Amino acid sequence: MEIRHLITFQTIVEVGSYTGAASKLDYTQSTITSHIQALENEIGGALFTYVKRNLKLTHLGRELMPLAEDLLSTHDQIKNMQNAHEVRGVLKVAAPESLTISRLSPIIREFSLKYPHVKIILSNGTCGQNQIDLMRGQVDIALMVYPEIELEKCIHYPLIEEEMVIISSNDGPNHFDDYKNSSTKHYFITNEEGCSYRTMFERHLLKHDIQNFQTMELWSIEAIKQTVMSGLGFSVLPYITVKDEVENGKLKVLTHSEELDPIYSHMLIKKKKWLSPAVEAFTELVLDSISESN
Repeated sequence: MEIRHLITFQTIVEVGSYTGAASKLDYTQSTITSHIQALENEIGGALFTYVKRNLKLTHLGRELMPLAEDLLSTHDQIKNMQNAHEVRGVLKVAAPESLTISRLSPIIREFSLKYPHVKIILSNGTCGQNQIDLMRGQVDIALMVYPEIELEKCIHYPLIEEEMVIISSNDGPNHFDDYKNSSTKHYFITNEEGCSYRTMFERHLLKHDIQNFQTMELWSIEAIKQTVMSGLGFSVLPYITVKDEVENGKLKVLTHSEELDPIYSHMLIKKKKWLSPAVEAFTELVLDSISESN
């Protein structure tokens, strides 16, 4: 069994296809196929199957995945023994837009200044997608804004409870009840499906049979804020993302009597036998930053 065969296997799982793995690894597709066939011959069964034209892991493939990850992690550790304490290489971080613009930017700036030999690749996605990317090995660290969670396969750092606020334009109502009791349909202005705090608030509306809002889905927090400023409706966002606009009088936090479920920031790292110095250094900076903000 060769390391390169396991790397090919892991890459196919990450990108979801033989073609994508060939492109990422700079192999021909026939080489990718031969690597997997060699693995399957040694293990004694198929690792992948097709379900409605989508490539899926077989039961045997799912059993191999954590073992391959452990072996490749050990392989990386051996390769880096001489530079075990040097912070260098590539660090892949996934975070929702809300944390990127409010908490993560100064951390990344400090990290880049302190560790110039690390290339940071930052991706923005919903919290659910960030967790999927972490478990597939596509990122090293995932940050989330989510309710309380317990995860067995991750190193989990609960960071801070995020204050959730209902905001409107500065000349809008002062109390959320004015929106609820209005005979006019107002817009709940929010971001894409899968966003944790959108889901939290929509469940709250459903639970309390509050139906007099239309949903307007926008592509970014900045677009949401600008649309709310125009007076078109209200939004529910972490306070840290609207703090500057509220203090400058561009947005207003509404008084309300709603009992909204708490939302927290989390940092997740996939459990491995060896964590790179870059991952450890970034983790330390995040924890220090959160500690200083409390």
